[in-house]
Amino acid sequence: MAILIDRSKRVLVQGITGREGMVRTRLMRAYGTQVVAGVTPGKGGQIVEGVPVYDTVGEAWEKAGPIDVSVLFIPAPLVKSAALEAMAAGVRLLVIVPDRVPVYDVLEIVEAAARADAQFVGPNTLGVLSPDQGVLGMIGGQAASAREWFFPGPVGISSRSGGITTSLAYYLARAGVGASTLVHVGGDPIVGLPHPAILRLFEQDPDTHAIVMFGEIGTSQEEQVADLIERGEITKPVIAYIGGKSARSGTRFSHAGAIIEGGRGTYAGKVERLRAAGAIVVEAFDDIPPVVRDVLSERGIPLRKEESP
Repeated sequence: MAILIDRSKRVLVQGITGREGMVRTRLMRAYGTQVVAGVTPGKGGQIVEGVPVYDTVGEAWEKAGPIDVSVLFIPAPLVKSAALEAMAAGVRLLVIVPDRVPVYDVLEIVEAAARADAQFVGPNTLGVLSPDQGVLGMIGGQAASAREWFFPGPVGISSRSGGITTSLAYYLARAGVGASTLVHVGGDPIVGLPHPAILRLFEQDPDTHAIVMFGEIGTSQEEQVADLIERGEITKPVIAYIGGKSARSGTRFSHAGAIIEGGRGTYAGKVERLRAAGAIVVEAFDDIPPVVRDVLSERGIPLRKEESP
């Protein structure tokens, strides 16, 4: 099983006729994602990578059938209108890839999603990938590399860094540990499905037996995860690594969502809070694969033989 994306999900690409839209549609379809329609206003009637293009999401829904997910590859200033259009048409999961989406636009998307009982990943995300099931966005770059790097397994990955998302899955795979789903929650201060929401989904997934979380300075996502663990809402083992150890107050680490303000969102505070709640926090990135192997072995979860680098 997987979270957010599997072979059954019917996917729409908004902005499919743009350069990124075309390239990433090729990746998604080649990996096995069921991309059934694309939308670019004024470009209806075209075919991109074998996918029919429509002028509106409503038209795509009417002609291509119900749509589960929309992946947005459009300029940041147009994200809000595109997201609202998709939700109004009935789409209940959005993957908002662009960065630099205005924060007030994101807040409006949050409110609209709550009213529509919808969810979104991002903004500023590489997307979601469930090995051998499907990909939403651009994780893996190409289908061939995604198949080579990742394989199905018992570990869910939630990360605030796009590059680290793929690195975690890659090095875990080299250590014989497969992934249920990889999720890049997004690098902005406000995202639709932050760590706590993703970990709740992994908690409900019967095929996820442990969770690896890459956290960073800034925001309170990791502290909220600690709250969930303490309340017993997350019972599966959480192995965490926090980036930004050397950052000082006011320093931005990696992207807009990773910035310390005053005494909040610090490395030390996140590590202390997670450890107090019962999470396993490693000091070095290289420690993640062996620690995960040990955790799974203690629970009798079978692993593959480690591969050569």
